[in-house]
Amino acid sequence: ALTSHVAIVARAMGLPLVGSAEGITDASRAGDAIVVDGETGEVHLRPAAEIVAAFEAKRTLRAHRVAQFASVRDQPAVTKDGVHIRLLMNAGLLLDMPHLHESGADGIGLFRTELQFMIGETMPRLNDQVAFYKEVLDAAGDKPVVFRTLDLGGDKVLPYARWEREENPALGWRAIRIALDRPALLRYQARALLTAAAGKVLRILLPMVSDVAEFNAARALIDREMERARILAKTQPRQVLVGAMLEVPALAFMLPQIMRSADFVSIGSNDLLSLAFAVDRTNPRVARRYDMLNPAALTLIQQIITSSAEGGGEVSLCGEMAGRPLDAMALVGLGLRTLSMSPSQIGPVKMMIRSLNYGEISVFVEKLCGRTDHSLRTRLAAFAAERGVVLK
Repeated sequence: ALTSHVAIVARAMGLPLVGSAEGITDASRAGDAIVVDGETGEVHLRPAAEIVAAFEAKRTLRAHRVAQFASVRDQPAVTKDGVHIRLLMNAGLLLDMPHLHESGADGIGLFRTELQFMIGETMPRLNDQVAFYKEVLDAAGDKPVVFRTLDLGGDKVLPYARWEREENPALGWRAIRIALDRPALLRYQARALLTAAAGKVLRILLPMVSDVAEFNAARALIDREMERARILAKTQPRQVLVGAMLEVPALAFMLPQIMRSADFVSIGSNDLLSLAFAVDRTNPRVARRYDMLNPAALTLIQQIITSSAEGGGEVSLCGEMAGRPLDAMALVGLGLRTLSMSPSQIGPVKMMIRSLNYGEISVFVEKLCGRTDHSLRTRLAAFAAERGVVLK
């Protein structure tokens, strides 16, 4: 599925990836030529000459588009009628950091700290974690970095830890639930983050928060580490901001309350809509059955934005929706001002925003939310075509 974590990491690294290519291993032999089109999801085994030629032409066109994206790298993401949209990038490894400046991103809206834990053979020591987070912050310079605490469980497990098999791991023991049951794990990571961010602004994001009590319990653990650092006369961050990741639909009904406790909220659209539609995004039979541009999905996100504004809090969205120009256009129309995506998607989304009139898209999307279509994708694409909005 487009939103599986393997696909997300591959996209961040610029690697073409196609899943669910049934029978490909049985049909292929050593030395066979294969064309993998990560944009269309097509795999051509032993392709004919005309297919190879067409694919090479497509690669040339893509290189031209990349050059176009580079030309707007240092330009602000501002709509034609003057509305500024912050474009942040997702990251998780040090090899991602050069993309921060290459892409022209305004900062890192989601740093997946669990990736560093997953690639090692043992649990990273405290000093190793401190050095890693410090290197990330130094590489970011003055640009903000939001560190998501360990989002383990589901399809993300540690190779050196024992995990019990669960009937439904996506709804099981994961993320903040692990942190609250194993508080030493969260405190250990918080200690490393607080040390690495000495003298700087530290932004921490807690994943898969289901209710306000969960968030408060996790934040209390971070506060205990801050108190420990104070007692030991350690240099602390200039400011510590703790946010909640809204992936569980239940939290959407508690936004005024969570906004009184959290410094910010980040919508994790991949999990949020998967749970809202009861769809297993790793199951190819159902993963494509429900479009993220379904009216119910946009209405849910719209209600989150409205409730967040009433609570006076900052809200952003990180997920595959943010990085697809057509989807991002709808999100801007809903009122989102901060989007976080893979670095390769910053250019296309910025070009879309710079060709968009916010007043027009906001009125159009408001009307669309009342429709009963299975997907609003076709209507949004027609809107973009009529008004010259750049989607490529």
